[in-house]
Amino acid sequence: MNDTASQRHRPNRLGGRRRGTAATVTAVAAAVVAGILAPAAASAAPRPDVVQQRLDALVQKDGVPAALATVKGRDGRTRTYTAGVGDVATKAKVPVDGQVRIGSNTKSFTSVVVLQLVAEGKVDLDASVDTYLPGLVRGDGFDGRNITVRQLLQHTSGLPEYVNREGVLNNPKQYLEPRELLDVALAQKAHFAPGTQWEYNNTNYLLAGMIIQKVTGRPLGEEITKRVIDRIGLRHTYFPVPGDMTIHEAHPKGYQPAADGSLRDYTELDPSWGWAAGAMVSTNTDLTRFYGALLGGRLLPAAQLAQMRTTVPADSIAPGVRYGLGLMSRPLSCGGLAWGHGGAIPGYETFGGTTEDGRSVNIAVTTITGDGGGEGGKHADQAVDEALCR
Repeated sequence: MNDTASQRHRPNRLGGRRRGTAATVTAVAAAVVAGILAPAAASAAPRPDVVQQRLDALVQKDGVPAALATVKGRDGRTRTYTAGVGDVATKAKVPVDGQVRIGSNTKSFTSVVVLQLVAEGKVDLDASVDTYLPGLVRGDGFDGRNITVRQLLQHTSGLPEYVNREGVLNNPKQYLEPRELLDVALAQKAHFAPGTQWEYNNTNYLLAGMIIQKVTGRPLGEEITKRVIDRIGLRHTYFPVPGDMTIHEAHPKGYQPAADGSLRDYTELDPSWGWAAGAMVSTNTDLTRFYGALLGGRLLPAAQLAQMRTTVPADSIAPGVRYGLGLMSRPLSCGGLAWGHGGAIPGYETFGGTTEDGRSVNIAVTTITGDGGGEGGKHADQAVDEALCR
């Protein structure tokens, strides 16, 4: 999810706080895909595959236990890659296109459902939170009557963060109800007046998930499954039901470094604290399909997709990055934009993006890259940009 705050302070970390001017936000991920290499001529020596080289470097130089990638190129073909080991104890191979926890990519799924409800006339982006959750959001410097649904999705509400990074790392199997999480945020002071700044904040999507449940009368996971996962045939993606701490299909184990330098296994954890902001499990290939379907107009009417892609500056993430409604854009070194999100949750971090012409890339690594103070996340972003731009 947006997940764990790191020394690099990437916005898709747990509880990562960031302030900007006007609006910005999350995740890191919007670097992108696909310049998959065409096969070399029979008479020529094989060209090194840049994606494989970059994954190998993430393992060998940045120290991630495993790296996985899916790239859809200009030719429409999809290729998968792995590097490292899927289990540091047994040295088992990394499952090809294995499932991982996708962290804050969940926000894009949640935003899609909200925008579908907008298209159905059941939610108004510029209505107050109080319209749907009357009296719920009251606190020191904030009031749900003065915060809009749009400001939740764009991280401009000024609400404080609910995620307690150390609490999650120390007790990863604790189950938490959405209302318990919200109470943590409501006990704090507002960070700024709604609409005046940007700050990446999981509380915004916690409330978005609660609005979905209130409007539909159904659990959030059911709505995401029906409206997104089943609709576009994501066969390896799911929203965990309460109490489910496992990853269902073949997957690499996820780790975080302990104080003594050893790796602690966080593969099994209760993602309830991430909920609408970061609980989901998927594969790189399913993520490329999701963002491709989203940008291709298969999940939202044109008017709502345009709203989702209406962005504000998020330069505090990286120069040129902008944030829309659960969707980020990032300039590519070769020109044009990559769209996506990315996410981090103990044990896993994802990076990626999709272009207007359908190229796509997603990379997953089996640790949060900033926790060791290294630059693995920056290198992963560079890898997806290079894969797209060659």
